[in-house]
Amino acid sequence: MAQTTFLGKWFYRWLHPWRGIDWLLLFFPIGITLFSSLLIASTRLYTGETDLAWNHVVMCVLGVFLCMWLARSRYESLLEWRWVIYLITNVSLVAVMLIGTVGNGAQSWISIGGFNIQPSEFAKVGIIITLAATLKDRESTTLSGLLKALAITAIPWALIFLQPDLGTSLVFGAIVLGMLYWSNMNPGWLVLLVSPLVAAIVFNLYIPVWIGWVILMGVIAWMTLPLRWYSTLIIVVINSVAGKIGELMWSLLQDYQRDRLTLFLNPEQDPLGGGYHLIQSRIAIGSGQLWGRGLFHGTQTQLSFIPEQHTDFIFSALGEELGFMGALAMVLAYWFICLRLIIIAQNAKDNFGSLLAIGVLSMIVFQVVVNIGMTIGLAPITGIPLPWMSYGRSSLLTNFIAIGIVESVANFQHRLKF
Repeated sequence: MAQTTFLGKWFYRWLHPWRGIDWLLLFFPIGITLFSSLLIASTRLYTGETDLAWNHVVMCVLGVFLCMWLARSRYESLLEWRWVIYLITNVSLVAVMLIGTVGNGAQSWISIGGFNIQPSEFAKVGIIITLAATLKDRESTTLSGLLKALAITAIPWALIFLQPDLGTSLVFGAIVLGMLYWSNMNPGWLVLLVSPLVAAIVFNLYIPVWIGWVILMGVIAWMTLPLRWYSTLIIVVINSVAGKIGELMWSLLQDYQRDRLTLFLNPEQDPLGGGYHLIQSRIAIGSGQLWGRGLFHGTQTQLSFIPEQHTDFIFSALGEELGFMGALAMVLAYWFICLRLIIIAQNAKDNFGSLLAIGVLSMIVFQVVVNIGMTIGLAPITGIPLPWMSYGRSSLLTNFIAIGIVESVANFQHRLKF
């Protein structure tokens, strides 16, 4: 009896540093990662590269270790290191441009000791920390606060876009918009923020709609911005010339990136080129029907009809081998993770912790929606990985680090959780 009591006290003391963490939030990412290792093994079984699945498991173990270490560390200490983190983020992105390794048309990796590290993945967490520290005060909801947040984001975003890494640059946009909205920024300002992008797209599709959009943005500027006449004029001019700006930005993209953005609308126009991935992905998911062909029994997956299926197109392997029900179960798992993140953000003891959770939520939601959307033909193929499922060391560690920071917010909150 005494020995049992001693073991109980020892276990309690060992577990005490993590007494407040959200165990369900930790359980689901681990479960997704371990399950995805089976799918990765299935996609590489025909080629004999099943060691990638073991690498995924090893990275999972390392990621959980980092997650638990961060969960027991006070997240408030990140405030003291925010500018150091921001500097390291930008320096690493500059280093990629100078000494980086080129792969798939982008210079996004640094080779260290035989391992390829992708700094743009870790930059997601860096910008979340920096923005949360910037937006935590009430003054951040002013127009000057908005401009400061955008200026902070602009440098790493530009460095990532120039690699060029279009997918990660889009994730940055989602993170910024989500955190600005949660910080109680004026919704009209957020609409004006994305209005040039919408104007650039609409201008090339239907001029009358573009004219209506420019007028609407002028009305929003008049109602929400100071110095109404000047502000409205500036917004109207920006949206008016957005078409040409969009044309310029389009010219900066590589040919394969342009194909990724447009071929999802009609992949059959280039079935053996840019549209091949999407066509084969849809065939694989469709052939899975309700319950799937069975793990390690998918014909599209086993015969490697989809190139690099273990990375960006891992969801197609899930759809073929486990069918609609397996895909639905995975979507529900992601939904539950997002629900826990929202609850932690709501119960956080301060704005900094709440914004950290929302930044991670924005990152995960955007990546899940776009990745699944591109595998079924509802979104452009942008090279965005599926969190915890797609093979990629940097991406997997980034997601576990992000969860670890949010677990720290949960661990050191003083409000009642539910």
